[in-house]
Amino acid sequence: MPVPDYCAIDFGTSNSAIAIPTVDGMRLVELEPGFRTMPTAVFYNAEDETRCFGREAVAAYVDGFDGRLMRSIKSILGSDLMEQSTEIGHGISIQYLDVVIGYLKHLKRVAETQHGDPLRRVIIGRPVRFVDGHEERDAKAQALLEAAARAAGFAEVAFQFEPIAAALDYESTIDCGQIVLVADIGGGTSDFSLVRVGPTHRRRIERHDDILANHGIHVAGTDFDQSVNLAAIMPALGYGSAGPTGRRVPGKVYFDLATWHLINTVYTHNRAIELREMISMYADLEGYQRLMTAVGKRLGHHLAALAEQAKIDVAQHGCGVIDLAALEAGLEAAFTDAAQAEALDHKVMRIVQTAGETLQQAGLRAEQVSAVYFTGGSTGLRFLTERIAGLFPHAKQVAGDRFSSVASGLGIYAMRRFRH
Repeated sequence: MPVPDYCAIDFGTSNSAIAIPTVDGMRLVELEPGFRTMPTAVFYNAEDETRCFGREAVAAYVDGFDGRLMRSIKSILGSDLMEQSTEIGHGISIQYLDVVIGYLKHLKRVAETQHGDPLRRVIIGRPVRFVDGHEERDAKAQALLEAAARAAGFAEVAFQFEPIAAALDYESTIDCGQIVLVADIGGGTSDFSLVRVGPTHRRRIERHDDILANHGIHVAGTDFDQSVNLAAIMPALGYGSAGPTGRRVPGKVYFDLATWHLINTVYTHNRAIELREMISMYADLEGYQRLMTAVGKRLGHHLAALAEQAKIDVAQHGCGVIDLAALEAGLEAAFTDAAQAEALDHKVMRIVQTAGETLQQAGLRAEQVSAVYFTGGSTGLRFLTERIAGLFPHAKQVAGDRFSSVASGLGIYAMRRFRH
């Protein structure tokens, strides 16, 4: 019997995973010791011109090695950055698309080592929308991801919507027919799908007739991180302050510094010159100096990680204290539940509205939904899941594996599609 040569990749904004076939079905690859998911991160070491991935990449950045950390690289798809290059140190530059190719090659290499044979065919998960309200750019984003997968060594590439994959994972656990709303809220997108699932449906390879509605929005966990960063950290760097004439200081540098996939753009030579010339716009020179420290020491990813942790701390405990000693000894910022609610309310409202629109598109009533299946890293935020669940008071709430249910579902789909 031929050795299966297929796999399934959940290429996520924050974390990624890959499933490979076994004699018993599909299993998730241990991408790092003890972990079946890996941060979608690449670190280019400018000292020895090497690169590393995942937790090792984040650790190399934290340890202070000279180089460039790239995180949330999936967010580049569909943006203008995809066709641009970025400097990684000592005058060396690399195209953003090559960053994606390199990461996919690494996933493939690790999986093949554990599989024992080449992997030539792949199912890749994709959000319902890479780009909101722009079909042409959305199609281009998928085409670029397919090109990256082929450049990484896959001969056959196919896609499946991430929330549909999560529905397949949920379906494997039930013994009766249901209509389930899959709420897949990760790092980059919030996707919703209403799907018919059950024992009589799971035998099918193509499930288009079972998809009652698909909807999504490009707002999720990394957008929450940005909002928390701007609300809790960036004011200490002068964000929102007034200049000598009473006019607010320019905000673009703060937005870029608080946005995972744009942080590196603040470190370019031209931006540094621009920031030095902006000193006359500041009345708060203390904040300006902290901004220059953050840029000069390349602390953007460190501050973004602090914002991400503050978001989690407040969601779990109601408050948090952010240690900003990297900017200035003894500096810290308090962040409360009320402050987080205010910072995130508009984004959460848009996500909840998208869930409601999905129901409308399907032409269903809320009481016809049997279950709401939550997956994706951001569904760990209770205030968000409670708002969504409130739209479906009669539905059972089911928490899937936040980081691997999509990969597991993609594996099920890959096995059914390629096995035949």
